[in-house]
Amino acid sequence: MSLMSKLRCITVDVTGTLLAYKGELGDYYCMAAKAVGKPCPDYNRVHEGFKIAYAEMAKKYPCFGHAAKMPNIVWWKTCVRNSFIKAGYDYDEETFEKIFKRIYAAFGSSMPYRVFPDSQPFLRWARGEGLLVGIVSNAEYRYKDVILPALGLEQEYHFGNQGSEWDFGVFSGLEGVEKPDPRIYKIALERAGNIAPEVALHIGDSMRKDYLPAKSVGMHALLLDRFKIPDAREWEKSGAIVLPDLVAVQEFLTSGKKSTC
Repeated sequence: MSLMSKLRCITVDVTGTLLAYKGELGDYYCMAAKAVGKPCPDYNRVHEGFKIAYAEMAKKYPCFGHAAKMPNIVWWKTCVRNSFIKAGYDYDEETFEKIFKRIYAAFGSSMPYRVFPDSQPFLRWARGEGLLVGIVSNAEYRYKDVILPALGLEQEYHFGNQGSEWDFGVFSGLEGVEKPDPRIYKIALERAGNIAPEVALHIGDSMRKDYLPAKSVGMHALLLDRFKIPDAREWEKSGAIVLPDLVAVQEFLTSGKKSTC
């Protein structure tokens, strides 16, 4: 029996699967600083500072501060301030507030992201085939409410709306659990109507966060390698199905071949 004939639901990761960032982090930090009359920060220092600050915040206040009931904007303000400080830029409170507002607004809009051209067609195709489509992402609430809709990836709120791309979402900032914790995939199965894991397929771009935890709860899974990364060869050696894009996923699912993904 082919995989497609078994499926009732497909879940997809967001970043690296449906969309990617445009430009560099430094572009947006630089624009924000210059807008308030400050010199452009050094890209490399800001990038390294952000990586450290983000990791520290994610460890201390996981899921964007969900358990601590920390407002999303406070989580990001702390992270951005620490990013600048670690990069060697300690702005006064008034200046930082102006810079932060611009950064927070930019990343809460469609501006820093680009949707892969095969994303919307694939999601609409899957829903047209009668499958439920879910989003499973380590992201905060703005992805659900603002960013994905602004990028033309709309959630269905009314039955039969064929102009929509996904049926339900599981976002770590709203659920308080994040990948690679398998519980986030169990939530997705519940959200899809308490379906059995063997009738669901997850698509992502990370062996650790997507493939392994989805498989651990009994779901089918496959990986995308959009950027031809070296790790993808190891993924294939371990038995994972690795495809270059969602066009290839659709061809794989409609080929009628039996699958063990």
